[in-house]
Amino acid sequence: MLDIAEELHRWVEQGRDFAVATVVAVSGSAPRGPGAALAVDSEGTVIGSVSGGCVEGAVYELCQQALADGESVPVLERFGYSDEDAFAVGLTCGGVIDILVTPVRASAPEREVFASALSAAARGEAAAVARVVSGPGEMLGRALLVRSDSSSGSSGSSGSSGSSGSSGTFGSYGSYEGGFGAHPELDRTVAAEAGAFLDAGRTGTLEIGEQGSRCGAPLTVLVESSVPPPRMLVFGAIDFASALVRIGKFLGYHVTVCDARPVFATAARFPDADEVVIDWPHRYLERTPVDARTVLCVLTHDAKFDVPLLRLALRLPVAYVGAMGSRRTHLDRNERLRQVGVTELELARLRSPIGLDLGARTPEETALSIAAEIVANRRGGSGVSLTGAHTPIHHDATSATAPAGRIGSVA
Repeated sequence: MLDIAEELHRWVEQGRDFAVATVVAVSGSAPRGPGAALAVDSEGTVIGSVSGGCVEGAVYELCQQALADGESVPVLERFGYSDEDAFAVGLTCGGVIDILVTPVRASAPEREVFASALSAAARGEAAAVARVVSGPGEMLGRALLVRSDSSSGSSGSSGSSGSSGSSGTFGSYGSYEGGFGAHPELDRTVAAEAGAFLDAGRTGTLEIGEQGSRCGAPLTVLVESSVPPPRMLVFGAIDFASALVRIGKFLGYHVTVCDARPVFATAARFPDADEVVIDWPHRYLERTPVDARTVLCVLTHDAKFDVPLLRLALRLPVAYVGAMGSRRTHLDRNERLRQVGVTELELARLRSPIGLDLGARTPEETALSIAAEIVANRRGGSGVSLTGAHTPIHHDATSATAPAGRIGSVA
C-alpha cells in the first residue's frame, strides 16, 4: 500500500472510497514482493500493480467486489499456477502469491491510521503500518502506525465503530498510534517489531500470539515500511558521473555529486542530481549522513582525492564502495591505501575496478555496469548470465507459507 502512497493520499484527501490489494507473501518465482499494491476506487479507477500483469484482472475484480459488498472485513486470496487448467488465473512464472484485499471507506474507523501512514510516506518520511492479515475474525484489518517522530494517527477495528485505539512509545525508536484492541501487550510488541522492520526498511510478515507473545490465538501481521530513498554519493564531476546520476535516479536513489573543482561541479552539468556539492570529497563525506543503504561511487581516479576519501569510506557502515580506474591504477591505489593504514579486511570491501564486466565503453554503458554491480551486491546476485545458469532469478525472495485465514485457491 505504501508503495503507491502519493496517489492513495490524494484519494484520501478527495474523500474517495477505495479497495487496496496488497501482496502479503510470495513463494517461488513471483514478479513483485510483499508490499506491492493495486488500488481501485468506487468509480473503477485503478493504480498500482501486484503481479506485473499476470493476475491484475482478477485482483481488480476482487477490489470491485469488496467495494460492492459493503463489508469491511479484508479478504485474503491465493494465486498460483495450474498446469491442469489452461484457463485458470495465475502466475505463469510458477510462483504463488497471497494478496490481501482491504476496503477503505471514508467512514471506516481504520481509515485514519491509513491516512496518516499514506501522508507520511507521501512526504518521504519514515513510517510503517502493521495490519492483521490472518487470525480471529474480529481482528482482521486492524492497524497500527509506527513512526520515528511524534506525529500520530489513529485506528479502530475492522467491522466495528467507536474504537479509540491506543498510543504510546517503545524502545528508543519512536511512537505508535492505533492498535489491535486485544491484549494490551500486543500493541507494544507489534510496535517494537514494526519499528525494527522500519529501521531496516523492510516489508514482510511476522507471526505472533494475540497476547503479544506466543500465547493466545496466532496472528499474522503484515508490516509495510516506507523509508526515504537511499543515498548514492558520486565523487568526481566527470562525464561518466552524469550518466551514473541518471541511472541512479532511475533506480530510486537520492543522488549527490561531489567534486572539489567548482568549474566542473555545477548544477547545469548535472541537472538530474538532487545535490551538487563543491568540496573535497573526504571532507564532505566526514560531515554528511550515511547508512547501511548508502552507495559510494568514486570516479575521480586521482590519488589526491581517492586516498583520503577511500580511507574514510572503507570504514563506514555503507552498502557499497566502488572506485573507477584501470587495473594499474587499482594496484597503485591499494598500495597507497595500505601506506595510510587501511587494512586488508577493509580493502576487501572495495569494488575496484568498479562495475561488472559488460565490455562497456561509453559513459552510459559504464554507468549500467556500475548500477548492475550495485544491484547484484544489494540482492545477492552473481552477475552471470541467467541463460544456462541454475541460480534463482529472485535471490531475496522468501519461501513463506500462506497465512491461515480466508484464503481462496485461484488456479
